[in-house]
Amino acid sequence: MIKTTKYDLEERTAKFGENIIMLCKRVPNNSISAIIVSQLVRAGTSIGANYHEANGASSRKDFKNKIFICKKESIETKYWLRMLVKAEDSLRQDCKKLWKEAQELTLIFSRIAKSSN
Repeated sequence: MIKTTKYDLEERTAKFGENIIMLCKRVPNNSISAIIVSQLVRAGTSIGANYHEANGASSRKDFKNKIFICKKESIETKYWLRMLVKAEDSLRQDCKKLWKEAQELTLIFSRIAKSSN
């Protein structure tokens, strides 16, 4: 018997946003990190929010637009994770794991966008 696993991108993006929040809670608060954390939380949680919106899109054009936003937010999240490492090197390993996940999400949303033509 072949076992199939259901792939739930809504859940994956929600978990990613939660992991971003958990990471940001551990960042020491100072004038530099506060700005980075704010931007990182916005971008990292926006991925899942926009993917949920895409699944409820009113048209094919609306769906594709939301998917492009997911891709852009994934790319932005990678940028802010990089900046966070510069601000707080002790979080390097956690940021690296999240960066890899953001990269995978970027590739997934790129593929979805290409196939939704």
